[in-house]
Amino acid sequence: MVTKKSQMSEDHKQALAVGRAEGRMVRAYLDALESSKPKRGRKRTKDSISKQIERIDAELEESDPLKRLQLTQERIDLEAELETMEDGVDLSALEADFAVVAKQYAERKGISYAAFRQIGVPAAVLKRAGITRAA
Repeated sequence: MVTKKSQMSEDHKQALAVGRAEGRMVRAYLDALESSKPKRGRKRTKDSISKQIERIDAELEESDPLKRLQLTQERIDLEAELETMEDGVDLSALEADFAVVAKQYAERKGISYAAFRQIGVPAAVLKRAGITRAA
């Protein structure tokens, strides 16, 4: 028995591409929103991180191999954190992209206003996107 392989229509391919693009925009905004959430405890500064790196550099010379391994990883993590602080995330651009596609994405995926709010999307952003409590 031979089965015939059906071809996807151009409209279907285009709809899939639009869905993937919308999904990327929503994900990028939500990821940035998550990473910019205030953390508990004392706020870390570039200066405090630099001091920790200096402390690690001093300890590295006198440490045994296992401790040196742990300190090296800690230093790598601190340098990455410092780089992220310097680069920053342009939340406004991601927010604007989100506002353009969020309503269609939410309707297609069945995501409610309440779900967006519970994960931290501000009400003003949802309003810009056209997502209301009644939706």
